[in-house]
Amino acid sequence: MDLSAIQAALRERNIDAWLFYDHHHRDPIAYRLLGLPENLMVTRRWLYLIPAEGEPRKLVHKIEAGHLDSLPGSKLQYAGWQELFDNVKTLLKNHRDIAMQYSPNNLVFYVSLVDAGTIELIRGLGKNVVSSADLIAQFEATWSAEQVKTHFAARDVIDQITADAFLEIGRRVRNGGTTEYEIQQWFLEAFERENLVTEDPPIVAVNANSGNPHYEPHKENSAKIREGDFVLLDVWAKKNTPGAVYYDITWTGFVGNAPSSKMREVFDVVTQARDVGVKTVTDAVAAFRPIAGWEVDRAVRDHIKKAGFGDYFIHRTGHSIGTEVHANGANMDDLEIHDERRILPNSCFSIEPGIYLPEFGVRTEVNVLVRENAAEVTGRIQREIVII
Repeated sequence: MDLSAIQAALRERNIDAWLFYDHHHRDPIAYRLLGLPENLMVTRRWLYLIPAEGEPRKLVHKIEAGHLDSLPGSKLQYAGWQELFDNVKTLLKNHRDIAMQYSPNNLVFYVSLVDAGTIELIRGLGKNVVSSADLIAQFEATWSAEQVKTHFAARDVIDQITADAFLEIGRRVRNGGTTEYEIQQWFLEAFERENLVTEDPPIVAVNANSGNPHYEPHKENSAKIREGDFVLLDVWAKKNTPGAVYYDITWTGFVGNAPSSKMREVFDVVTQARDVGVKTVTDAVAAFRPIAGWEVDRAVRDHIKKAGFGDYFIHRTGHSIGTEVHANGANMDDLEIHDERRILPNSCFSIEPGIYLPEFGVRTEVNVLVRENAAEVTGRIQREIVII
């Protein structure tokens, strides 16, 4: 935990304090940010208050009195419920605006982890509870210089593996055939050779299966890949080193000489929308204009709607990327949520619009890394359907 950085962030946002609360590991964010052991046995409630100025304070149960001893600050203890409530009053008496893992109307549900009753308790003491979403993004979804290096290291390998995968599909189709699942396993073997790890295996999807954004091929039911098939590859992984961050891309190809005019039309709309999203970010960052995730999604979605495919773009434009492939920074989202979190320097996210028709689906995905005064796509950008 970087106490001085957290307190500086609170002062910058005019928030009096950040209140962490947990019971039975309901808030994994708190454990990561505070550096607490994830295997800590927590059968009673604990609270930890970081003020914008001064010493942090702890409130723990008497039978688990040592749970927060690794953290700085003075300690209060309780046993009964009335003693707990009295100590919460003492903990918060000098503070009004309190950040918690809460989001109004549960919009940013990734961070809205504190139960409604606890929010009622804090508000009942006359406190103004504000969302910690932007604070979490700053401390969980911005990268160090070393993490940036791991992203580029993963990129160099994954871009090449993906290009090789299209070649491997073509070779196998013309020499006895293959399936989605077999190509997925080929990816995993390549990951192991290159010291890459992933939370879930990549997506290999053909034809109608590519129209399912979260399709998962399995050994028992995966489709064969044949001449004339449209192929989508969604590939994400990171280097198998401490603190490494993900690289996450999606490319599409066609097994044969000439994709259909419909495939080309949809591909062109999706790639143009992707480029609109990238330009929306790069222009704002270059102009030092604050920009939120929803603004990027709105620009991308408007382009697809104008092309007549709005009903077939059924997910957000992009997600935050970090040590987990879906991290806790701003998502490019004005569909599933109206994400008002600001896009922060040293953060990374995907831009991945898609159009999903019954017969096939097109998604194109790039990663955008934001610096203080510039933003960049970190890997190769697909401009044409790959001819396999």
